[in-house]
Amino acid sequence: MTRFILKHSAKFVLLLIAVSMVTFILVSISPIDPVQANVGQAAYINMSEAKRAQLAEYWGVDTPMWERYINWAGGFIQGDMGTSLRYNAPVAEVIATRFANSAALMAVAWAISGTIGFVLGIVAGVYRGRLVDRIIKGYCFLLASTPTFWLGLVFLIVFSVQLGWFPFGFSVPIGVSAADVTFADALHHLALPALTLSVIGVANIALHTREKTIDVMGSEYFRFARARGMSVWGAMRRHGLRNLALPALTLQFASISEIFGGSVLVEQVFSYPGLGQAAVTAGLGGDVALLAGIAVVSAAFVFGGNLIANVLYGVVDPRIKRGEAHG
Repeated sequence: MTRFILKHSAKFVLLLIAVSMVTFILVSISPIDPVQANVGQAAYINMSEAKRAQLAEYWGVDTPMWERYINWAGGFIQGDMGTSLRYNAPVAEVIATRFANSAALMAVAWAISGTIGFVLGIVAGVYRGRLVDRIIKGYCFLLASTPTFWLGLVFLIVFSVQLGWFPFGFSVPIGVSAADVTFADALHHLALPALTLSVIGVANIALHTREKTIDVMGSEYFRFARARGMSVWGAMRRHGLRNLALPALTLQFASISEIFGGSVLVEQVFSYPGLGQAAVTAGLGGDVALLAGIAVVSAAFVFGGNLIANVLYGVVDPRIKRGEAHG
């Protein structure tokens, strides 16, 4: 266990270093001028050279990339993630606020997609080759090839514009103070983005659970239960679910990175103020401190999901643990 912890801790540190360095390099070679991007083209043209130089110094345009990175990394080690020039606030404060919104969105989508995918996978496996199986497989293949942003736009047009069931975007009603926002209001604004994200995430879980269900139904213990007079669903409930739940849960944790990537697009479509929207804003504005902070936090979040999946893999198949121990 000690070796396992040390190994993955080293991987985690190297991952954060690599992610932060790549972020700084990409922002440095980007053709975006942060001064012009944030003050606007018209204001930039009418601005004096002295004012341009002052703003360029404020944004660190002329500071070498490696110097900026070393300064940022030194502060990060001490617990200071820097200041977001775009939001004029500490990066840690911006990330904390935005991450709360993104976490709520992803948690709801993660739970819904896992539950629906698990149920649909079992149904498709039990009725293998029948009409319901073909419908579920077709649904999964269709969703797997559907762009997240396109589905979000369709849902926005149908459920918000035409039916008027959900708001057009944002996480709270416009013009309402934070103190007056109720839980029902927040849930109403969260529902459609979460639905979009969860619908996309159903496919992998459903198809994987379907194959596992077919394997379980072909096993000796399942056939023995059927020979004793148990119904298909009775045998599945008593002997199958315990063998299906853990692999599906493992795959669900491994899919955190996909859900996180999809949330970036969903937040943009629905103007939902989460980490994804903040990352796009930081990238377009050249706010390297905020973008690096979001990249590091995102990498840590995804790494945590993959780490849990690896641990669960070892629980599902102990040979994975033994193979890792000898590796």
